[in-house]
Amino acid sequence: MNIRSARFISALIYLGTALLAAALFLVATSGGDYDWVARAGGAGWVFMLTTIVLMPVVIPLVKRKYNR
Repeated sequence: MNIRSARFISALIYLGTALLAAALFLVATSGGDYDWVARAGGAGWVFMLTTIVLMPVVIPLVKRKYNR
């Protein structure tokens, strides 16, 4: 497997996980007394921060797994 496909798989993993975290944030705040703008803004922050945290973790793990 080449480096380009490892990066693509890594992006699918960390972006999918970040999207799931943002969706869970929206579900968790749906029962509260929050307006739509606050919920969407919070979900955006959760998505961005989760992406920032997961990117340097997931990429080396996928490279290591597929370069064997």
